[in-house]
Amino acid sequence: MNNKKLLGYVMVGIGFAGLGAMVACQKQVEPAPAPAPPVMPAPVAVAVPADPATALLTQSLNDAGGKPQQLAQFKGKPVLVNFWAPWCGPCVKEMPELSSLSTELKAKNINVIGIGIDTPTNILEFTSKYKIAYPIYVGGMGATDLARAFGNANGSLPYTVLIGADGKVVKTYLGILKFDELRKDLVAL
Repeated sequence: MNNKKLLGYVMVGIGFAGLGAMVACQKQVEPAPAPAPPVMPAPVAVAVPADPATALLTQSLNDAGGKPQQLAQFKGKPVLVNFWAPWCGPCVKEMPELSSLSTELKAKNINVIGIGIDTPTNILEFTSKYKIAYPIYVGGMGATDLARAFGNANGSLPYTVLIGADGKVVKTYLGILKFDELRKDLVAL
């Protein structure tokens, strides 16, 4: 290779190296845009109704089959509301006895309803497997807030609320029902 060609290649290489260094320096000199501050979601305010029984009876919830039902149909009647979930062992354990009790209570014009805290699919699958004599409604995860409004601070399940015909909460039951105690409370209605 001839010295002139070699010198030409070296010069071109030095030119490219110089150009690269110049571009690199310019990039370092330009201030980098400041990262955007993280956007924090606004706190969600959960409205706790002053009268959760009235709030409950103004709602419409889908039944296990997906058909919307007005809970106002229970207004002016005593109602036992059982918050439950298909994955909750104690909930499932108490359901057969609660189902049997609901049949007895129907003759006394006392209603039993279940509000499931799970997806519509899981609740439908559960109710298809097990025959339950009382209406089951899909509350989804939002039903946890409703149970909290009734005094269930920890969101534990099962949680049952006895509401009198006057729309006032008579008593709440945390955990698996003690049916002897519940029957005494029902007699007092």
